[in-house]
Amino acid sequence: MKFDLHTHHFRCGHADGNIRDYIEAAIAADLKVIGISDHTPYFGSPEEQPFPAISMAKSDFAAYVQEVLDLKREYEGKIKVLLGIESDYFPNHAQVYQEALTAYPFDYIIGSIHHVRDVSIFNKNRWKKLTPQQQVADKEEYFNLIRQSARSGMFQIIAHMDAMKGNYPLFSEIKADEAIEETLKVIAESGLAIEINTSGKTKLCGGWYPSNAILEVAHHYGVDVTFGSDAHKPSRVGDEFDEVAKVLKEIGYTEWVYFEQKQKVPVPL
Repeated sequence: MKFDLHTHHFRCGHADGNIRDYIEAAIAADLKVIGISDHTPYFGSPEEQPFPAISMAKSDFAAYVQEVLDLKREYEGKIKVLLGIESDYFPNHAQVYQEALTAYPFDYIIGSIHHVRDVSIFNKNRWKKLTPQQQVADKEEYFNLIRQSARSGMFQIIAHMDAMKGNYPLFSEIKADEAIEETLKVIAESGLAIEINTSGKTKLCGGWYPSNAILEVAHHYGVDVTFGSDAHKPSRVGDEFDEVAKVLKEIGYTEWVYFEQKQKVPVPL
């Protein structure tokens, strides 16, 4: 059974298409479950929409939720539509995010780290002036933030776990094995799933997040996995689902999960 829990649409300001386009693309790709999970508004700012090319306006949030719920009813019997959201984790603003998100009936919330030391993880220049020791420190801080997000109780899924390599492929060679291993232990203890996110192919690193090496450690610690294309255009819905399933089987996984009403639903591989 095919599913995809990570999709975006026009409201975030950097994706194409409307929600219906992604649902129709999922049906065309023979998916049985499609999750809609656009970026939250930036709740940590008093402004209505401080970053219009990154996240939706606060005034769009309720309409987003209602549209997904309406489409869930409309497509019942054709495909299961799930109400999700992707939320950044900012330690200083965690409470205001949690209050905003608990007001709506999300099937799942994806937790993401997109900034380390107030610089985007995808910024191609962030590594240029760092010493090797500073690079290790930034990588360790990235995984420290993921651990904090996992412990927060806000999320069901940890997004693109090594996405910091997206526009800096050498990230994978920076040694931080202990930080990665500890992070996977915390995720397992917290009962969360990590997504295999195939959007790495749209960045300089290619491939998907996380690496096969991280997935092997995740399997060792009993971390559940799920699938997300992170589609920002309808044509990428379900992208590389079969290839990911094949690799997971080779690693030793026998099932993966999706979430409905924040409860894990196992799916045999």
